[in-house]
Amino acid sequence: MAVGEIDKVIDTPVVEETEPKFEYPGIPTTCDGAEAVVWVETRVCQGSGAYPITSSTTMGGGFNAAVMNGIPNMWGDELVFMEPESEHSSATFCEGFALAGGRVTNFTSGQGLVLMKEVLYTISGKRLPVVFNIGARALTSQGLNVHAGHDDVMSVADCGWGMLFARNAQEAGDICLIARRAAEASQTPFFAVQDGFLTTHTVESVRLPEPDFMKDYIGAPADKLVNLMDPANPLMSGVVQNQDSYMKGKIAQRWYYDQVEPALEDAFDEFYRKTGRRYGFVDAYRCEDADFIIVGIGSYMETAQTTVDFLRDERGIKAGCLNVYCFRPFPARQIVDVLKNCQAFTVYERMDDPLSTTGNHLTREIKAAFCDAANGQNGMEKLDRIPRIYHAAAGLGSRDVRAGDVLATFENMQKDGPHFFCVGIKHPLALEVKEDPDLRPTGAFSMRGHSVGGFGSVTTNKVIATIGGQVFGKDVQAYPKYGSEKKGLPTTYYLTIADSHIYSHSELEYVDLVVLNDTTALYSGNPLKGMVDGGAIFMQSPYTEPADVWRRIPEHHKQTIREKNLRVYFVDMVEIAREVATAADLEMRMQGIVLLGGFLKLTPYARDLNMTDEQVYGGVEDALRKYFGKRGEQVVQDNLTCVKRGYSEMQEIPQSMIHEGNGVV
Repeated sequence: MAVGEIDKVIDTPVVEETEPKFEYPGIPTTCDGAEAVVWVETRVCQGSGAYPITSSTTMGGGFNAAVMNGIPNMWGDELVFMEPESEHSSATFCEGFALAGGRVTNFTSGQGLVLMKEVLYTISGKRLPVVFNIGARALTSQGLNVHAGHDDVMSVADCGWGMLFARNAQEAGDICLIARRAAEASQTPFFAVQDGFLTTHTVESVRLPEPDFMKDYIGAPADKLVNLMDPANPLMSGVVQNQDSYMKGKIAQRWYYDQVEPALEDAFDEFYRKTGRRYGFVDAYRCEDADFIIVGIGSYMETAQTTVDFLRDERGIKAGCLNVYCFRPFPARQIVDVLKNCQAFTVYERMDDPLSTTGNHLTREIKAAFCDAANGQNGMEKLDRIPRIYHAAAGLGSRDVRAGDVLATFENMQKDGPHFFCVGIKHPLALEVKEDPDLRPTGAFSMRGHSVGGFGSVTTNKVIATIGGQVFGKDVQAYPKYGSEKKGLPTTYYLTIADSHIYSHSELEYVDLVVLNDTTALYSGNPLKGMVDGGAIFMQSPYTEPADVWRRIPEHHKQTIREKNLRVYFVDMVEIAREVATAADLEMRMQGIVLLGGFLKLTPYARDLNMTDEQVYGGVEDALRKYFGKRGEQVVQDNLTCVKRGYSEMQEIPQSMIHEGNGVV
């Protein structure tokens, strides 16, 4: 609190709220969850063993890039990266590295994590405080999927590792650091988990931990770790234990696990004290007086949070949401304390285990916690009643989880509907979505692009997000949608720019700008779906006359354009890239960057900040260098030329032509 000016009417101080000042608030930037982890691990670790598997590949690639560029960690140690023949072997490498007293990490996903399972038990059994970073991915079942699922991490929840989960890119970097401190304080390995693609590949506004803070918060490896292979101080590790000793050794390990919860509490508290960013075992949002609460792990819990605001502020429903940051050790007491007074709660899980009739992993743990509470056992306060418990499969394989799904979930609790259901698909078990509100921040700008893998559109989207965040000072969120067969096939990309944090993690149905890098989308789908009135279309066209472009737009889309008063812009991105690219292999990829010129012209951000062209293009050049600098200065300048030509050569179809009909005079 700070005392403000004296109120002249009542002659008493006016108390103004002020933000507390923290020593290390973070370095503002834009990056995805994978980059946030690489920022941390390349500075605090000494080595990594990893085998590339989507969606963790970019983390391993980022660490390896630091090794190849000769970048040491914060204590001057030369980094080591080992890519063996499998994920199992990469985990074994990490085991050996840690046994020798080294600070090591790993990056993996999906089947790769499950393949490691044999080694994971030995790492925890030998008390090796490593941190493995996971891009949580759906396991291949009836089909292969490279996108988000939690069945991989739940498959290794019994291996004796701590488990922390992030909801967004900011949290991905932060919990990686928190996990490291807790691991080394308790001599227990940890998984730092983020949703594959939905967080690993989503660019957001982030404050990266400062190197000085990380150095102090984690400490030097030599001061924290023990070399179990030191012949001067021999220790017994990994030996054969028979009937006389195995059980004694196994139960004795409980002493270490008793240290994990206090180690995490210390790590959470110290992190908040220095950075101002608060983490805990759980995060309860508007749950104090809530009648109905949604519980879950990962990125869709931010979507749930903003939907809770909508339900309370617009509908008067006492809704709440409970995000679980920590799955191991399981925070049974904290969860029961939050949920015990509500009427009902629903547990969302990004997996489905039908043969467990009591629910998936998180649901089972919560039900067991309430069983203890009902009996007053295991340190729990005895409860007289238990809320109604519902559970749902949501977001498997990155299936979209929208605000409408969350609304349907709360309605299901209110009317005591099915106790198990799913959301996001059409199925007899799925809830019906009756309403899907636009819950973007007030004044937000959103863009959806329809392209083809290999056109450079996804990278362009990242560049635009970087400019939105680092040049225009906005909060951003940019992410792609594509499958494992990306190149040459349809790709969709999304971008939102706002003045405050963007909580919704779902595909954009309300957009201000639609980009058609691939105009065949006009004939094979409905790319104009969800466009706001007065929005704009930016499209590729080989034609220079507006009438030629307008004539080739299908009639049903023309009707939408008229009804919503949309503006239509076009430019030949293909020809610009062909003329500018100094290397033949870049012609296709440089098509996408032309969009950036159109974005700068169609949005008001530079004008609102009174920025000169020189200032804007200086920021653009910095962003281009971030993504293309490794390919040489000529490539950076070629991309900048494409941007400038996109800005200057973009044309608009006149409104008079649009409203005349087919535009042919």
